Amino acid sequence: MPLRGGTSKRTSAARGASRFSARARVVAGGAVGLALLAALAAAELISPGHPVKAGTDASAAAAASPGRDQAAGRLRRYPGGGNPNPSAHPDTLQGPAAPPVDPALTLGRANAPVTIVEFGDYQCLNCGDFARQTQPVLIHKYVDTGEVRLVWRDFPWIDAQSTAAAIAARAAAMQGKFWAYNNFLMAHQFANEHSGLVTAAYLRSVATRLGLNMTLFNRDVSDPALAAAVKADATFAQQLGVPGTPAFLIAGRPFFGAQPLTAFESAIARARRG
Repeated sequence: MPLRGGTSKRTSAARGASRFSARARVVAGGAVGLALLAALAAAELISPGHPVKAGTDASAAAAASPGRDQAAGRLRRYPGGGNPNPSAHPDTLQGPAAPPVDPALTLGRANAPVTIVEFGDYQCLNCGDFARQTQPVLIHKYVDTGEVRLVWRDFPWIDAQSTAAAIAARAAAMQGKFWAYNNFLMAHQFANEHSGLVTAAYLRSVATRLGLNMTLFNRDVSDPALAAAVKADATFAQQLGVPGTPAFLIAGRPFFGAQPLTAFESAIARARRG
């Protein structure tokens, strides 16, 4: 299910292969077109301030500016009052309600002109590629200058160890170390997505290495509220029909895969233009 370059949906554990995991087949089956429409409708969940404009295709439509994470999403289909049949085709479509975002899982100022939301899995090798190669440049060029806000959402689809890693990162967030923990996991990924090596002992060792208070970490990693938050993000991703990881919403526009830096730059520039 990891996405490379926006078009290939494959497991990066077998980088030459083209196959879906069982969950990917469920998420990305025949309903993907409708699911992507739902993703567009959810743009206002991350980006209030402007209506979400309908485009000409599901992969590129909708634009908005950054902000809110907890309202009903709406997709404006007929901007300018041009709806030919409002009774049969309403001006707005409802999207799924987004779970709240913990500010600790964001980078950048809350009122930045563009919000980028990433749906990721800590064992997804393409997520790691993005985190190591592209994200640092985006942070330096756009986040540090106040142009972009990054928001992380968990989509731990690979296996139970992906979920455990997501919970552990949120436990680190309780001590202000979410991004340090996130970056460490991405920088030290195992070559096989199903390695079985992302154990509780390994996750504790990462926390120790980062200087976390282990009494608090061990308490928080067992907190049902953190597990519920991870599950809520994953459910939200499934409701949107996110077809793989990494997947992004850039100012409400779907953007799939660990694409080249230039593709992100173009998407950000387009978002700034509205």
